[in-house]
Amino acid sequence: MKLTQWAIFPGVLFGSLVLIFLTGLISQPTASVAASSPQTSGDCTLKPSYPDAVRQWCSIIQRHASEQSLDPNLIAAVILEESGGNPQAYSKSGAVGLMQVMPNDGIAAGFVCDGRPCFTNRPSTTQLFDPEFNIDYGTRLLSALIQRNDSLRDALKAYGPIDVGYAYADAVISIFTHYQ
Repeated sequence: MKLTQWAIFPGVLFGSLVLIFLTGLISQPTASVAASSPQTSGDCTLKPSYPDAVRQWCSIIQRHASEQSLDPNLIAAVILEESGGNPQAYSKSGAVGLMQVMPNDGIAAGFVCDGRPCFTNRPSTTQLFDPEFNIDYGTRLLSALIQRNDSLRDALKAYGPIDVGYAYADAVISIFTHYQ
């Protein structure tokens, strides 16, 4: 090798190592995004007849249902009724995300209960658009309502829209029963 080639070699080697290192850094976020994307694994306990739009959230549903001692198929039934599996769902009343939880902001901020805003202790719209957060919060909310009420039907009535009586509860129970 000529003297000029030996002088250039360390620079080329160093540049190649830097390029390999930077390529590794750039590809890591892609891997973490893929890891946080919805996935339905082979050990999904949701009934296979649920639509793929709901089943794609299986691992999140199972984890949070298990934490609250609820049937994951019940949470899937709520998600199917509420959003059809669309994590960006936003209702005309201001409910947000997969489980259509009322946030503390947006349209819901104007709702008044007993002279005070109804949802001040709730998370924000931005938080509720995150599927993981939405399913966690919605599952905890439903679990608390089940513990507070005499029946699943009464808990679902309290979870659903205020102006429909038991129609919402009956719809969710019908979905839950249909997919058993």
